[in-house]
Amino acid sequence: MNPALICVQTYNERDNLEPITRAILAADPRVDVLVVDDNSPDGTGALADQLAAAEPRIRVLHREKKEGLGRAYVAAFKWALAQGYTWVMEMDADFSHDPRYIPVFLDTAASGVDLVLGSRYVEGGGTVNWGVGRKIISRGGSLYARTILGVGVRDLTGGFKCFHRGVLEALDLDAVMGSGYGFQIEMTYRTLQRGFTVRELPIQFEDRRVGQSKMSRKIFLEALTLVWKLRLSGKGA
Repeated sequence: MNPALICVQTYNERDNLEPITRAILAADPRVDVLVVDDNSPDGTGALADQLAAAEPRIRVLHREKKEGLGRAYVAAFKWALAQGYTWVMEMDADFSHDPRYIPVFLDTAASGVDLVLGSRYVEGGGTVNWGVGRKIISRGGSLYARTILGVGVRDLTGGFKCFHRGVLEALDLDAVMGSGYGFQIEMTYRTLQRGFTVRELPIQFEDRRVGQSKMSRKIFLEALTLVWKLRLSGKGA
């Protein structure tokens, strides 16, 4: 078993799954991959089983239904802790998060950083193939969350992350409220509130190559209200 596990949450990602797992494994020999599939109707889960049967560095966690990326990642984190991994990463299945960044994430984490976060909004970071409207919404959402929560992390909504297992052990994963993209804000906020170190690394975030975005109005509104729940309740643990 390698020291790092990369958790890839999937729902109808059959066309992306084989290329992304191949690219992840080629990027760094220190990583295994856990595919977390929410019973995709397009056969993503069955393909994941085929890939795992042929490649010992690929594991699969099947879930009964789609409950949002937050619930899927919490299940993956618990699995990773039970298996003894030192570092646990999360990244998208659609190549929005480029596997070429994996080595620098792990090297930074190994230097003593508790949470390494891929950031679009620090110097050197950015987005590719995004329209003006999407850029405004994304930057505005991060600014909104930073202001309400009073934290300095510039890309609070980013989902390309590497946690040391000590962070996940210290947090009450069962108490995590976010199920959509608000989950990303919540996990970073809880990590900061616990006194762990967080470092943002610049990344270029590219719009998905294949398939449909999972973003919806419901997910967006959940993130807007969640930051107030976190701020007013004071839940950072």
